[in-house]
Amino acid sequence: MNDSMRNRLTRLSERLADLEEFLSSQNAANDMAQFKAITRERSELLPATERFAEYQSIEADLNTAREWLADPDMRDMAREEIAQNEAKLAQLEADLQRLLLPKDPNDHRNAMLEIRAGTGGDESALFAGDLFRMYTRFAERQGWQIEIMSASDSELGGYKEVIVRLAGDNVYKHLKFESGGHRVQRVPATESQGRIHTSACTVAVMAEPDEAEVIEINPADLRIDTYRASGAGGQHINKTDSAVRITHLPTGLVVECQDERSQHKNKAKAMKVLNVRLQDKIDRERQAAEASERRSLVGSGDRSERIRTYNFPQGRMTDHRINLTLYKLDYIMDGDLTDLMNGLTAFHEAELLAEITAKE
Repeated sequence: MNDSMRNRLTRLSERLADLEEFLSSQNAANDMAQFKAITRERSELLPATERFAEYQSIEADLNTAREWLADPDMRDMAREEIAQNEAKLAQLEADLQRLLLPKDPNDHRNAMLEIRAGTGGDESALFAGDLFRMYTRFAERQGWQIEIMSASDSELGGYKEVIVRLAGDNVYKHLKFESGGHRVQRVPATESQGRIHTSACTVAVMAEPDEAEVIEINPADLRIDTYRASGAGGQHINKTDSAVRITHLPTGLVVECQDERSQHKNKAKAMKVLNVRLQDKIDRERQAAEASERRSLVGSGDRSERIRTYNFPQGRMTDHRINLTLYKLDYIMDGDLTDLMNGLTAFHEAELLAEITAKE
């Protein structure tokens, strides 16, 4: 392990000790927001600091074994001990390199998930409904809270557009690589000739800002329209103008919400979605400005990019960014996304590590 890495891990260990001292003090209960922030920071430091402590312990054992080499009676056992400990240290150093990779500051946040039907007409809307079920089943497995913010139903089922808020531990970390174009290849329910069609949907995952970071929106920048909510086929959900459409004039962003019977609740939901979209717009513009210096293939978030194909006749899913193909489509569509997300995370970490190594 080089000195730079060792010094960094030493500083993290010292920082962890300071955090634990604060959490055990009387001051910890005085400010709940600070308590939560420090608790989160502590949990982020623990994996690396615990591995570093293990590394130091094995390093000490290795030094002891090397001293045994001078004793003829201990030499064979010492060589065996040295070989085992050197292998353990190599693995721990690799683990520590991964744990020290730069963290995405949005990883811990809740997220807004938007799914929009694209090319393919009714079949695209049906596929949007399938994606919605896939992600919500995954969210249920994670124990996340699920709240539909807005939904535009299709007449034959599925959604023209659906926006859902997901709240829980590290939601954005799990879903941040899902933004982009999702393509489906299958025989639509509406196809009488049994021909395979290709349709597409667009997925956008946006980190929800903390309350303290919510963007202040000038009311003069908003145009708020109300109208009568309606479902698929024009059936009225109610007979009052409870649906709300908010247009952010400077950016042209439009948010609609009609799922609640109360106009006040619909407006509150629409404002929350608008705020997340504005923050996402700021983040993507910042990332675009940094693209000349660094552009992650996995994390580009380009929503026009086709990232994945779901082929139902062959029962496979292919993620084109990392050339990963899984022949377990039924399980994936039922929310079993673990293998996929582990692959995306591993690829992203390898990218970061290669970039850091190139700079050293």
